Amino acid sequence: MYKQSNVTAIDNPDLGRRALLGFLALAAVPFSIAANAAAAPSDAATTIERFDAALLSTMKAGGTGFNQRFQALAPAVDQAFDLPAVLALSVGPSWATLPPDQQSRLLGAFRSYTVASYVASFDSYNGQKFSVSPDTTSLNANEVVVHSRIIPMSGDATELDYVVKQTSTGAKIVDVLAAGSISRVAVQRSDFRHLLSRGGGDALLASLQRKTADLSGGALA
Repeated sequence: MYKQSNVTAIDNPDLGRRALLGFLALAAVPFSIAANAAAAPSDAATTIERFDAALLSTMKAGGTGFNQRFQALAPAVDQAFDLPAVLALSVGPSWATLPPDQQSRLLGAFRSYTVASYVASFDSYNGQKFSVSPDTTSLNANEVVVHSRIIPMSGDATELDYVVKQTSTGAKIVDVLAAGSISRVAVQRSDFRHLLSRGGGDALLASLQRKTADLSGGALA
């Protein structure tokens, strides 16, 4: 089942196993990522179709252990997302000032947090299916939005769109848009900068690690 939460602060200790995409309307801020070329619509849609298929498998494996589902989904996240770009954007200009070894630790923790968020959010299957529109929307010369929906057996579908850019390794996700406009990167940008202002890179690292442990119920402590 796909879960959606209203909790957005990454350092909120009460998040537990709540959903990946708990966005605030105030975070619906447009952003841009520099890239060499726009993702071809067909390539961008294929990236999302493959990721949706991996999420569906995760949902159907909901009865297995968290760590097992984490290990199964992690390669799909690596393939679908440009995680270094997402993290650098979420941190902002101060990313370039962090030591390389700290950047590496933060990227590893951010990867674990991202995968754990999806595993916790898509944790059971009740006949849902995914729909990916073949028609994309251009944001600018470098980015397109792929329109995706999660369709339950009954009730309304949930819109879950993806911003995709072309990289040297293919079309990659660089943001997720809830309700078609609310940016996950924008939410993370606010949270990450708050943590960095309080305790630097170590505070952000500790928060990501704690949140991953909470999402996994201690399986990834």
